[in-house]
Amino acid sequence: MAKKNTAPWPAGTWKKNLADAVTERDELLALLDLGGHPPSSTPAAIRRFPLRVPRGFVSRMRRGDRDDPLLRQVLPVEAEDDPATGFSADPVGEIAGSPADGILHKYHGRALLMVTGACAVHCRYCFRRHFPYDEHSLSRADLEKTVSRLSAEGDISEVILSGGDPLVVSEDRLAEISLALTRLKTLRRLRIHTRLPIVLPQRVDGPLVSWIQSLALPLVIVVHANHANEIDGDVRRALTVLGATGATLLNQTVLLRGVNDSSQALADLSEALFDSGVMPYYLHMLDPVAGSAHFDVSDDVAKNLWLELAAQLPGYLVPRLVREQPDAPAKIGVDLWG
Repeated sequence: MAKKNTAPWPAGTWKKNLADAVTERDELLALLDLGGHPPSSTPAAIRRFPLRVPRGFVSRMRRGDRDDPLLRQVLPVEAEDDPATGFSADPVGEIAGSPADGILHKYHGRALLMVTGACAVHCRYCFRRHFPYDEHSLSRADLEKTVSRLSAEGDISEVILSGGDPLVVSEDRLAEISLALTRLKTLRRLRIHTRLPIVLPQRVDGPLVSWIQSLALPLVIVVHANHANEIDGDVRRALTVLGATGATLLNQTVLLRGVNDSSQALADLSEALFDSGVMPYYLHMLDPVAGSAHFDVSDDVAKNLWLELAAQLPGYLVPRLVREQPDAPAKIGVDLWG
């Protein structure tokens, strides 16, 4: 039986922190003593994909360093406006395959629910930065219809709550969804993909822990950290609390030029994750979404980095190097020897 653990933050603290996020580029630069030395001019892309970053995440950035790996992930730059061959608004073919009731059903036995379009942070490499959430998110009115449709499939063993970020919604909404999903007789586990425990660790409060502990199904929580500097004391506390609920904790990383494209950065991240009770899971090649080409790392560089990482760490700390391709039956492993 999983042991109980008390969350270190008062209930609802995260909501205040979420509302107080930095949304202006000039303010972000000023907070980091970069106001007089902007890395680039303000891009037009910011109108389509606004800046948003929690202040706690900003506090982990190095002041005066325009190349800080955390800053690079969230700061809009001119390069986002540059056209790039092969980069599109729908890089993995989700928009065409997403029905209006919030289901994305790409892989056998698994279904993904678009719980919300909201996020605590707007990562500039986000593969859903152009996704039409208004048309494809799961609404309260559609929940019963969605579950009935999944039930008719007859082979759904895992449901993934995604978005946006599913932990942006309330525990009442999460409980409503998880209760409805208990009607799926073939369901064996629930999975959540979330960045909040990393960028807004205060989200791991008492009500969230209580909801997790009330679940009748095993829970897998896949967090998203790209650099060891993202994991400070508050994040470690949040991850420890999540782990104490009995949930399985995994991490997905995106390989990003100028952020984590060195074997040492990747090794430091794996060690920091393991120290926090999280197993490295996937190292994703960048999804070619329009506006993100300046983060791209070539296959040859990625392969060499992975091989260097594998030579430094035990196998269980080396994430699988993968990419996602439209219409593929699963994540595709990058050919390391080709």
